[in-house]
This record gives sequence, structure tokens and C-alpha cells, in this order.
Amino acid sequence: MASIPQGSHQQHDSIDNADHTVPLIIITILFFMWGFLTCLNDVLIPHLKAVYTLNYVQAMLVQFCFFGAYFVVSLPAGYLIKKIGYQKGAVTGLIIAAFGCAMFYPASVTGYAVFLLALFILASGITVLQVAANPYVTVLGPAQTASSRLTLTQAFNSLGTTIAPYLGGLLILSTAVLTTTELQLLSTAEQEAYRAKEAASVQVPYLILASALVLLAVFFAFAKLPKIVHKDEDDLKGDIASNKPSALSHTHLLLGAIGIFVYVGAEVSIGSFLINFIGEKNIANLREAEAAHFVSYYWGGAMVGRFIGFAVMRYISPGKTLAFNATCSILLVLAATFSEGRTAMWALIAVGLFNSIMFPTIFSMALHKLGKFTGQGSGILCMAIVGGALVPLMQGALADVFGLQLSFLLPAACYLFILFFGVKYAGLYKTSPKTEPGHL
Repeated sequence: MASIPQGSHQQHDSIDNADHTVPLIIITILFFMWGFLTCLNDVLIPHLKAVYTLNYVQAMLVQFCFFGAYFVVSLPAGYLIKKIGYQKGAVTGLIIAAFGCAMFYPASVTGYAVFLLALFILASGITVLQVAANPYVTVLGPAQTASSRLTLTQAFNSLGTTIAPYLGGLLILSTAVLTTTELQLLSTAEQEAYRAKEAASVQVPYLILASALVLLAVFFAFAKLPKIVHKDEDDLKGDIASNKPSALSHTHLLLGAIGIFVYVGAEVSIGSFLINFIGEKNIANLREAEAAHFVSYYWGGAMVGRFIGFAVMRYISPGKTLAFNATCSILLVLAATFSEGRTAMWALIAVGLFNSIMFPTIFSMALHKLGKFTGQGSGILCMAIVGGALVPLMQGALADVFGLQLSFLLPAACYLFILFFGVKYAGLYKTSPKTEPGHL
């Protein structure tokens, strides 16, 4: 998933004019880590579903707890960062995330509820980390190259999301040697012993991640990072914001928030169900460990598409590009829903390529010329990420009733709204996207 372009006063922050290569490298490592941790959920969901014999709704509680943290923690995280500063805030986020990873050890011998609590804590740490780290990207260099820096760091975020399913499949899913049918043939005692062994397979990977996060926290605490100084918000009036009472008065922001909600929901939902979808007999009939490798292609497509989209949007308006990508996503999801075999599998995987530019494009279009309300608008958009918690849960309910394949009509409906948003605001930027300073 793309990271939040959170700097609420991007063009008005200032730092010293020193060489910022090292700080940018440090921030980029953080982008990679939270991308990696987020997409491990795509491996964790089928694993826990099999271990605890869950239905799809119960399995999707993983994403509900994880992305629900964005809704609960985003605003408190903003207040925390304002009080203790960005660098200390990032360290705090890393420590909280490390604690969440460490909790996977007791969760593996306690039960599913503790896993969900651990995931909420882990996501809370990532939320604090994002709120703290994102502003650095836009101020570590000239304002006119902020988009390039954001694209670079998001590419490494996508690298993390690409690698995570592959490594997770090797470390977590590869220990599973029995199918659900084979497991049911065992005695109750043998089933319990097997499930306990499978639950324990997450202990070492997540303890390693906890240790890595603690080391990053120590490294980040002593790193020499520039301080961000914000100008007075009263000076930050945009040409369409001066006569509006609040951010909520801007229709394009409200529609953008819905766009973020359905986009994150669709992207996360597809990734969450992809392993089970590939494992269906009429699709590819692959074991979970084998199917996990293909999830990397889904997220890798987003990484490749981000570079392509960045080049394209220097010449084509963001709204038109967004509408085109949404149309392609709808057609691909429908192909996956109503076809079978490898055609259906690759159609769903290919959606990742067209997901690539959606998040930053919707985000930047929604904040267009909000001026002094940019910070408030950014907070609203960040809270809309809760779509990643609710849409997978809704698709899980549809899958339990109508079957997994037909449940993908819900993501298709999400992309339909994004198509509407792109078409409606295709001419939002009066100047060329190549020169528009706020464009991502």
C-alpha cells in the first residue's frame, strides 16, 4: 500500500540547505519497513484461517484490526508528533510496532484474539511512524522536486510490499504440509498438535522483525536529521480556500475521502483474498505457499506502475490517468470474476499495475488548493484509510454467502467510484501537471 503524503504544509515548511542524502536514505528505509509489515498480512490471513478454521469474515478481522488502527490512531498521532517532534515521533512509532511484532510470540500459544490485538498495536506503531516520517520527504530538498522524492520513497514502500508475500510464504506458509481435507482425516488430538505447530511458525519471523524495528529505532534516535519548521497557518491561504468555513465545505475533498476509502478497501481486499483465490480448484489449485509467490507480482505491479504513472502524468492530467487506470481495473476484476483458470488468476494479479498511481493521485487531487485547510483535509483523508478495514470484511461476508469469486464484484464497484472521481475532476489542474507544484 502507498504511504500517506502527509506533510500538511508541504510548500511552506523549511529546513536548512545542507546535503540531505543520508536523511533521505534513512526515511526510505522506514518506508520499506512499513510496506513490508503491511503486506505480511496477505500471508497471515490464509495461515490463520487454516490454523483456527475461520470463515472469511473472521479471517478478515486481521485487516479490520490493522487498518482500523489508522482511523483510531491518526489524530492522536498528530497531536503526539506536534508535542514531541517528528524524529522522536518516528522512534516512538518504531518501538510501538516492535512491541506489536513481539506480541506474536504469546499470541501463537494463546489464540486468535491475541493475534488481533498484536496486529492493532503493530498498525498503531506504523500509523505514528507514517505521520512522523512523511513530512520529511517533502522538505528534504527543493519544493519543485518534492514529487520525485515522494515517488522514490513510495517505490521502496512498494518494494517492501513486493518482497513480503514471497518471504512470508517461505517462512510461514511453507511449514503447512496438509490441506484442509487431509487435516480433517486426523484425530482431534493430532489436529490440535498440528495447528499448534502451525501457529508457532510465526514466532521466529515476527521476533526477527521486532528486533529489526528496535535497531531501526536506536539508529533513528541518534541520526542527525534536519528539523522541520512550519510557518504560521494564517499565512497558508489558497485561492479557493479563503471563502470557505472549513475543509468539509470542499466537495472535491469529500469525494476524495470516499475515493481513498474505496481505493484502499479494494486494494487491500484483493491482496487479502488473492492466496485463497489462486488456491480455488477452478482457478489454479495451488497450495498456500506456492500461491503466496504470485501475491508478490500483484504488489510488484504497483511498484512498476508507479514509475510509469509518474512519467505519464507529466503530460496527461491526473484525473484522466486515474479514470483510465480505474477502467482497466474494473475490466480486470470482472475478468477474474467471470472466467476461470490462469486467465482469472493473472487478471486479478494485473490489477496491481493499475492500482499504482491511485492513492497519491486521489490524495493530491483531494487536497488541491485547500490552502489553510490542507492540514485538516489531510487528516480526513488519512482517516479514510479505514476502508482497508471495512471493505475486506464486507467482501468476506459476500464470499461466505455467494462464494469467493463472485465476492470480487465489491472491489469492482469500488473502482467504479474512482472512475467517476477521475472523470469528474479530469480538468481540476488548470496548469500542466508537469508544473503543478502540489501534484504527485
